[in-house]
Formats: sequence, structure tokens, C-alpha cells
Amino acid sequence: MGLGSFIGAGRSLDPAIRRVRRAEELGYESVYVTHIAGRDSITLLSIYAANSERVRVGTGVIPLYTRTPANMAQSFATLDEFSGGRAVAGLGVSHKPVVEGWYGQSIDKPLPEMREYVEILRAIFRDEDPPPGEKFRTGFHFMGYEPLRPDLPIYLAGLSPGMLRLAGEIADGVVLWLCNPHYIRDVVVPTVREGRRKAGKALEGFDIVAAVPSAVTDDPTAALDQLRSELGTYFHLPYYRAMIERSGFDPDEGATDEFIRLLAAVGPPDEAIESVRRYRDCGAGSPCVGGISGTDFDATLEALAKSLD
Repeated sequence: MGLGSFIGAGRSLDPAIRRVRRAEELGYESVYVTHIAGRDSITLLSIYAANSERVRVGTGVIPLYTRTPANMAQSFATLDEFSGGRAVAGLGVSHKPVVEGWYGQSIDKPLPEMREYVEILRAIFRDEDPPPGEKFRTGFHFMGYEPLRPDLPIYLAGLSPGMLRLAGEIADGVVLWLCNPHYIRDVVVPTVREGRRKAGKALEGFDIVAAVPSAVTDDPTAALDQLRSELGTYFHLPYYRAMIERSGFDPDEGATDEFIRLLAAVGPPDEAIESVRRYRDCGAGSPCVGGISGTDFDATLEALAKSLD
């Protein structure tokens, strides 16, 4: 746990690799990547691992429907071995347009499907017989190979109380997007704690990763306007709409000034640093800064490293 970063590859790998190296030098604890219509996220993390020595490398997140549980286990076990035990398997349900339109799969029962997927992954990592699921079934075992860590950490993407509770019960952490510090304090932390109690575990040691759109700049208006345009799609997706309503905002109003200023770390260095620290104060053990298009993300990484102090 600690300050992390989201470092996407964009059009070229070279700048991303330089950023990963610099983030490690600056003291960042982790580097996450999203899994969108670009490079394969686990392959990309292997490249990041080859160019770093210490930072954890994780998906934030990969939809579970992109790979069968057996294939997902193979991919993460290989990444974990190559990175020397630094991989984090961040899994999410994603959304109907993505799952159906891109991957030709279906989301039928999100919570049961996530539960059985994680149970199968854990069994494979531990060289146990995978339990039969309603949606996912496999008899896979590694042959002539043992994963580096049978307890490889699994994080779940969580927005709703149901998924947050499940994350607390069966996972090692949760990855959040568009969840402002107040939502983390009032909804995420108490709901995750319920799941931990159900599993007979304490909240301590459970990692709450919160993505923080960030830009250290003397022109916050331009950065905030750009962020507003980037967030538009999310306000039309059902899972995000429900979370935004629970946060006390009207999704039909879009990304209001109040919503964005509470969510983002944008402005001069001192203001942006304070915004990141607010996440930690509200219960996010691992705030993770990510860039905003049209801003200098390298300068932002440099400046926000001071929030580690």
C-alpha cells in the first residue's frame, strides 16, 4: 500500500516505459494499467516489469470475460514470476457494451460470476482442484510448474455495495474509479469492512486503490474542462450512474464543477498534493494518480511524489 500511479502507453511505449522508471525512482509503490481497446494489459505489465525492479504491477482492471479462468491464471502466474512477485491481478465485471460488443460474452449474474471466477483462480494458484461453477468450469492444473506465489493478490473493481462487500470477503483489495473521497469514507470503507467481517478478517491489510485524475498546473480551468469531457461516457453507464447517485450527485447533470473538484487533484502543487492526501485521510490506502489529456503528466508525477511525505 502507498502512493501509486496509472501509466497508460498511449501511442508509443517509450514514454510510458520512461514514466514507469521515473515513478519508481520517485518512490511510487505501484503502477497500474487499464484494459481498454489498446494493448493487452498483462503483456504491457510484463514490459513495465522488465523496466523496473520494485514497483508492484497490476491491472486496474481487466474484465474477467476477456479470458477463461485457466488462461487468466496462466497469464498472471507468468507475470508474477517474471516480475519477481510484484503482480496484482485486478479483475472487473466491466459493462454490457464492452463484454458483448468486444468479447462476445455475456454478463448474467455479476456477483456470483465474480465469486466463482476468483474461487477458481485461487484454486489453480494453490494447485487445488478448481471448484465447479455455474458459468465457469475447468479441470485445469499447472503441469511441471508451480506459481511463484500461491497467494497472488487479487483485487476487484468495486462500485456497488454488493461488489464492495464481495471484495472485502474474497479479495485482497479493491480498485475504484470515479469514487470521490467522501464516497470512500461513507460507503466503500464500511461496506468492505462488512465483507471482511463475514470472512472473519480485519480491515487492516486490505488495499483500497483509488484512481485520482491529476494535473499539477497553473491553469486548472483547462484541465478540469478536459477531464469533464473525458468523463462524459461514464455518466451513461448503469453501474456508474448508480454509484454517482449514491455519492449525492445527479448523473443526468453530468460532471459538475463540484463533482470534478472533489474527485480530482488539479491545480498548483500544494492544492493537488492536498487533494491526494484527502483520499488517504478518507480511507484509501493506495491513492493512484493518473493523467489528464493535454496536461504534463511527467510534471504531475514529479510534484505529487511529495504527497508521500
